[in-house]
Amino acid sequence: MGFVQEERRAIVDTMQQVGPDAPTLCAGWTVRDLLAHLVLRESRPDAAPGILLPPLAGYTARVQESVARRNFGELLDAVRSGPPWYSPLRYLDEKANLVEYIVHHEDVRRAHEGWEPRELPAPVRGALWKAATMLGRRAYSSAPAPVTLEAPGRSGVRVHGGGGAGVTLRGEPEELLLHAFGRDAVRIDADGPAESARAVREMKRTIP
Repeated sequence: MGFVQEERRAIVDTMQQVGPDAPTLCAGWTVRDLLAHLVLRESRPDAAPGILLPPLAGYTARVQESVARRNFGELLDAVRSGPPWYSPLRYLDEKANLVEYIVHHEDVRRAHEGWEPRELPAPVRGALWKAATMLGRRAYSSAPAPVTLEAPGRSGVRVHGGGGAGVTLRGEPEELLLHAFGRDAVRIDADGPAESARAVREMKRTIP
């Protein structure tokens, strides 16, 4: 698809427009913090494991703070140019970074009033649908009711079982993906018993 390269340019443009101190949907992170996270993830393989592994998180946080002190324009250029030659992500850019860049671009866009969903290419939505149904099994693993995800033109996929009346979350693949990642600034419908639907929509969603 080559979409990740387009998304790199788009997120850099958006970050440049709102500025380094603008808020994001990542709790406690400004645009500069989010930018530092992206740079660390792609260019500091020594520190990146701490993003997912709690025992290494302290080192990762220290490195990210150091990266965040770099010139804002320099950080933007680093994201725009993609992973350096020594990064494993350089050779897995499309597969490893599609979800990362879609989610974080929306973290910047949707932290501001007046945001509207983007119209994404059909192949991209297809990839995001696969990601949403796969990651949803973890995100809703503690849901108080069975959960099914459903997107326009796609059959529903149950991502969490259990007893009782189920809840169906409906929306475009990117909206379902963002909700699975814990974002509340999404355009989805939750169908099912009112209390269960509210509980699923508002539950803590965690994807390690």
